[in-house]
Amino acid sequence: MEKLWSGRFKEKTEKVVENFTSSLSFDVRLWKYDIEGSIAHVKMLGRQKIIPQKDAGLILQGLNEIKTEIQGGKFRFLDSLEDVHMNIEQALIKKIGPVGGKLHTARSRNDQVALDIRLFLRDEIADVLKLLKNFQRVLVSAAEKHVDTVMPGFTHLQKAQPVLLAHHLLAYFEMLERDLERFKDCLKRVNVMPLGSAALAGTTFPVDRKYVAQLLKFPRISENSMDAVSDRDFVIEFISASSTLMVHLSRLSEEIIIWNNDQFGFVELPDSFTTGSSIMPQKKNPDVLELIRGKAGRVFGHLVAILTVMKGLPLAYNRDLQEDKEPLFDTVDTVKSSLQVLTEMLPGMRFNKEAMEQALEKGFPTATDLAEYLVRKGMPFREAHRVTGEIVRYCIDNKKALNELSTREFQQFSRLIGKDVFDYITVKTSIDSKKSFGGTSGRRVLARIRKIKTGK
Repeated sequence: MEKLWSGRFKEKTEKVVENFTSSLSFDVRLWKYDIEGSIAHVKMLGRQKIIPQKDAGLILQGLNEIKTEIQGGKFRFLDSLEDVHMNIEQALIKKIGPVGGKLHTARSRNDQVALDIRLFLRDEIADVLKLLKNFQRVLVSAAEKHVDTVMPGFTHLQKAQPVLLAHHLLAYFEMLERDLERFKDCLKRVNVMPLGSAALAGTTFPVDRKYVAQLLKFPRISENSMDAVSDRDFVIEFISASSTLMVHLSRLSEEIIIWNNDQFGFVELPDSFTTGSSIMPQKKNPDVLELIRGKAGRVFGHLVAILTVMKGLPLAYNRDLQEDKEPLFDTVDTVKSSLQVLTEMLPGMRFNKEAMEQALEKGFPTATDLAEYLVRKGMPFREAHRVTGEIVRYCIDNKKALNELSTREFQQFSRLIGKDVFDYITVKTSIDSKKSFGGTSGRRVLARIRKIKTGK
């Protein structure tokens, strides 16, 4: 089939070149946005009398028929036509005749594809925001059920201090809250209308870009035509925000994997979200979580790819920009599927409260509370830190926990220690005493949940 741009060429395009340059296999998913943008464009062309209203009406009818055919699975996309844009335009011309060729008046594929990607990403960000909020709701719901469940908090993957499981879960809520802010902010840069920039210099036709922006619900219009057709900052920004989100989902996945291990036994995953082994019948593997952890690296790779594509491009459009779509599309799909699977899995997880409580019996998790007890008695913190360290060493040597020491044993290290020390080194007291804003006390955790749910 003859190319729409074949006029300048004497020779037909080699098949190997067609295969190499074709983007149809992945940009076909933009068809809805390509038609949406074309409809707005032709309405403007008719309104501005750039083409006759009769022709504009005929083109609109043809575009809507093509839309119906694609939705019904009756449209045949041809690889020989390079991309989704040329396929739709060629089908339009075939359907309504030469008048279909007027659709591309005052437009280039350069600003056309820039528009399509922005329309696509605008919708996808809206979906990601919904999925993020759904996952946040699941986390808050789980936290509400575990405001009395205690567990070790870790630093360096070693037991550090007692915390509430609810507090631990809400830490991920806060991460997702920042992710929400990033995607919302990214949307501001996505929501800029580039159509009317043409190939790179604008157009000689009296286009009404404000009218097109109004039809397509864009709050802003690009200010520079060269920048508009070559800008992919918004793609970089989206994949960057997605990379940060995947860091958070990967961290949560890793923690659940660790907690699910027999050495911890803090959680049991639902059978429906695990897999077995082909050789070891006893295995129940957290493959879903491992895949999320692995897919995080995949999204990071997409960020490096798009940064590398963009870093050396002169203005304005270059075909290198075709390489923006596969990383973008795969990032969208990966982020959405990861959020969906975690949102559905978390409610089916069973937390083992007993195992979490037992884990607090070792590792001296209330040692800091002992040091702060000494500070309250008048001892400088650095000295209290040293004394507490000596007490911990004594406990290790004698295979005892802090609460198993006698008052006399405590007083070997400091005469400031009295019988009331035992009121300060229980797990419950330790957690209840963390009343500072953002702390793990039940009162603070309940207050945060209440604020999240009411917005006050």
